[in-house]
Amino acid sequence: MYIKPSAAIRKNYNQISEMCKETGEPVYLTKNGEGDLVVMDIVAFARRESMLRLRENLVAVEEDRIAGKQGVSIDDVASLMQIAVKEVLDGKRR
Repeated sequence: MYIKPSAAIRKNYNQISEMCKETGEPVYLTKNGEGDLVVMDIVAFARRESMLRLRENLVAVEEDRIAGKQGVSIDDVASLMQIAVKEVLDGKRR
């Protein structure tokens, strides 16, 4: 975990930016010794947000499964994926 005082962002912006990009980890900024902000590389942030959305979807599907909700068969999913790929290749879908 990288912790820096809030003044470091003003004085060493480029260094903190590089650290975030190189490590992919957030930098925690403190103000008067207390946690204040978190700074991270935008690529790492987008990846983290994507992973959180995926986990939320997986949890929702698992909750549906446990509740007995009927799902879709693997064959049906494969068929739907083939249709979607064909539509993309044919330029009908973006």
